[in-house]
Amino acid sequence: MNPFDDEDDARLARLLRVALFVASALFAAAALRFAWYEPVLAAIVLGASSAIIGVRWLGRRRLRKLLRSGDIRRLLQRWSPSFRRIPHPATMAPLMTAMAFAAYGWVEKARAAMAAAERGPAWEAAIEHRLFLDTLLSSFEGDREGALETARRLERLPPPETSASLRGRVLTLRAAAGALARAFAHESQPGDRQLLELAGEVSPLVFWAMRYAAAVVAIDQGDVARVRSLLAGAPVWPEESTFRAFHDEIADRAGLVRAAGA
Repeated sequence: MNPFDDEDDARLARLLRVALFVASALFAAAALRFAWYEPVLAAIVLGASSAIIGVRWLGRRRLRKLLRSGDIRRLLQRWSPSFRRIPHPATMAPLMTAMAFAAYGWVEKARAAMAAAERGPAWEAAIEHRLFLDTLLSSFEGDREGALETARRLERLPPPETSASLRGRVLTLRAAAGALARAFAHESQPGDRQLLELAGEVSPLVFWAMRYAAAVVAIDQGDVARVRSLLAGAPVWPEESTFRAFHDEIADRAGLVRAAGA
């Protein structure tokens, strides 16, 4: 590696920041001038832009609400049209289906979907997805040592070559998988509960998986008040979901009572 590469990169980054600042200032000035001379047209453009932003915001909010609802059937109905368009659908569609089932505690369905995935180059390339998925399932099945070992393999993977923001999300979820495995093995480390709660916000799909793991940690720590907060708003899980048993056991240990009919 050229020892001057870092210095050149830093200089280029500074130039880009200056260029972006100048460009944004010019855009703001142009927008003000446009609004002054063409107020009606400017209002239309502003309104259209606001509408687009609003629609996208509402779409993300509805998706987050769906992911936290625990309704696996609605989620798969929403996802299924995209399964035919993704690369290597014979491998990736079953793996995505397995992740959805695992995220809601449907362990047997998740294992069956995972087994149906076609083996080949795409299967090997999906190593991160498979290790994360297997960590969840092994933890839910009570295979503590298996879950801990799989989580360690996941954390040893090289950092993904992608944008800084996406890399941060991936590394957070890797670390959270380890925290989840430790939680169900009752071997939590300081900071694990906070990491699990953060991961549930980073990826709404695994919100409840991370939430129940955090509740196990809170139980082990004797923090009943936090358990109550973590379980607030939990769906009424069907019998097929292991989360039903998790919820009942955690609630019983914390002295919580479900509402009538739940």
